[in-house]
Amino acid sequence: MVIRMTTQFELRRKSDELVYSFAKKDRPDGLQGFQRTDRDLWIIFKERLGWVAWDDENQTVTGRPWNILPEDQSTDLPPQGEWVSLKGTKSYVYELVHVTQSIL
Repeated sequence: MVIRMTTQFELRRKSDELVYSFAKKDRPDGLQGFQRTDRDLWIIFKERLGWVAWDDENQTVTGRPWNILPEDQSTDLPPQGEWVSLKGTKSYVYELVHVTQSIL
């Protein structure tokens, strides 16, 4: 029997095909989230906001799904599809894609 699990995803930037990988981890505050594999950046589920890229230091949203409302999101995984981010004066559009692992 093969079990398929999603504990990772990629954000693929549409403008230049840059790919950021995220893996499921426990945060320092004890909650689970997805941490970018090359930096201390997190995508977490917030009760009223749904899944967001969250800046703990400034307590601000820096990215979110474009077309999926918070109430339509699963609490298990960030939704696949278009995401937008804001970094300073720049905005980017990404495609979030779940990476499925097979376990025997």
